[in-house]
Amino acid sequence: MAVLDAWGGLLPRPFETKGVMARRLKGVSRRQFDHGIVHLRQRGMVTIISKKDKKFIKITRAGQLELLLKKAKKPLKQQWDGKWRVIIFDIPENSKDKRHLFRALLKVNGFYKLQASVYISPYSLNMEAIRYLKETGLIDYIRILRVDKLDSDLFLKRRFGLKE
Repeated sequence: MAVLDAWGGLLPRPFETKGVMARRLKGVSRRQFDHGIVHLRQRGMVTIISKKDKKFIKITRAGQLELLLKKAKKPLKQQWDGKWRVIIFDIPENSKDKRHLFRALLKVNGFYKLQASVYISPYSLNMEAIRYLKETGLIDYIRILRVDKLDSDLFLKRRFGLKE
């Protein structure tokens, strides 16, 4: 995904040809652009569509999910409302790779591992993370709780730098 990262997440505009997009991206040579498109096609992130002797880049469903996941890994800046967000999940073994991605997503968003499949944070997941979970079907294996009180949250308050 180095190409999308290098472009700051820029996507082709509707009905934009490869050449027009390549010129629009300043600082990216035509060679880098072509190499990036080949790489993204090999990974199934984009397809090239030919219409009337012009070639267009179209992002695939897999590409859309990957971009959504990248956006989901940006934690929100929030004020603590005094409630804890607890995420409990039981993702099947045949989806081990998705489970690992989900754990990484939680960690990047500042969640702390309380137990094996239980994570906690004083802050909510961002909306892109929730959309990603819905789009991938992972939401069916996850419960998100908002908890008013815990039996002992002094350690957590210290860990998250919250006032006691």
